Amino acid sequence: MVQFHWRIPIHGCKGDISKTHYSRGTWGPLVAGNQTPAIIHGQSDGIPYHDYLLEVARAAELAGFDGALIPSFQDSEDPWVIASAIARHTKTLRFMIAYQPMWFDPLYAAKASASLQRLSGGRLLFNIITGGGGPGQLWWGDRIAHADRYQRTVEFLDVFKGVWSGKPFSYQGKFYQVDNAQLPQPLAGQVWPELYFVGSSDVALAAQGKHADFDLSHLEPWDGLINKFKRVHELASKDGRHVKPAVRFNIIARKTEAEAWDVVRHAWSKVDWDAVEEKAARQGRGDGVGSWRIKAQRGQQVEDLIVEGLWAGFGTLGSQGSPLGFVGSYQQAAAYIDKYIDAGVRGFILSSTPALEEAFHVGEEVLPLVKGRFVDELQQQEQTGS
Repeated sequence: MVQFHWRIPIHGCKGDISKTHYSRGTWGPLVAGNQTPAIIHGQSDGIPYHDYLLEVARAAELAGFDGALIPSFQDSEDPWVIASAIARHTKTLRFMIAYQPMWFDPLYAAKASASLQRLSGGRLLFNIITGGGGPGQLWWGDRIAHADRYQRTVEFLDVFKGVWSGKPFSYQGKFYQVDNAQLPQPLAGQVWPELYFVGSSDVALAAQGKHADFDLSHLEPWDGLINKFKRVHELASKDGRHVKPAVRFNIIARKTEAEAWDVVRHAWSKVDWDAVEEKAARQGRGDGVGSWRIKAQRGQQVEDLIVEGLWAGFGTLGSQGSPLGFVGSYQQAAAYIDKYIDAGVRGFILSSTPALEEAFHVGEEVLPLVKGRFVDELQQQEQTGS
């Protein structure tokens, strides 16, 4: 089955994509105009900010999503902690924790992961991020060079997988060495947490070929994305493995195409360009490879940012991930997703603002129209004649 995941807005969310600041579930200080948590008669309403995150997770579950991405940033709550709360308040929703291997010893990570699998009924997945270098990587105290970071990730996952079954495992690598390590019973042998792996450089793709279950890419123009999928397939094939492509993008879908573009134009008219330019000036570039980029300019119109039928202004509106995303009707959105399924994509991570309402828009109106959602099951039935 093709997997569909929704992004949890771990920092908080806007009640309207045209707003210039978070107003719902914001994890920062309370300010006038916030909603849940809010200031009432000069005092906090007492509602914890993460209640909103749980509402978004429950909405995604009710709307038919398979899981939810819990992102991680320097200035955010720990995704492992948020995942534990989501697991407690949902029944079937899988939770995808984004993390960098450098944060944990691989033995401890395996133990914590097996514990979450056991307590949640096997609903854990991972978004493996090796790190993009630059100021963001230095924030974590990580000064290792680009290629060595991926070597460390490979070794981390070698050990993580090596101890998963519970049998004694020894390993001698550049970054990790273990002797007769193993998970204790009954943690051993839990459901394996599938790995969504991010990276586009040669060393990243080689690491994906060895360990990834899904090659996760931010949306970019068609040819570049398809070429990346082919490279991962070739590298994985050398190890006798099959890595499934996955894409992540923002989406605004409405009953008609005109309605969807009206949402975008209204939000674009409210952009605080001084704040956008100040933020861009503060951000440094790392040594990461990939993530198609386009820089929106003051004075540009919505139509100036249309690339191959997609819209490249989501980053300017404050959305995370690739600036490129989809705008259109429910039917057009489903057809677009089917186009990628036909090209072999088997995982989607979607996001929009406000996350709560948009989870229902996409889950209830778009996903049922996706013809290829169960393509693998249908092909299997045809092969077996059942």
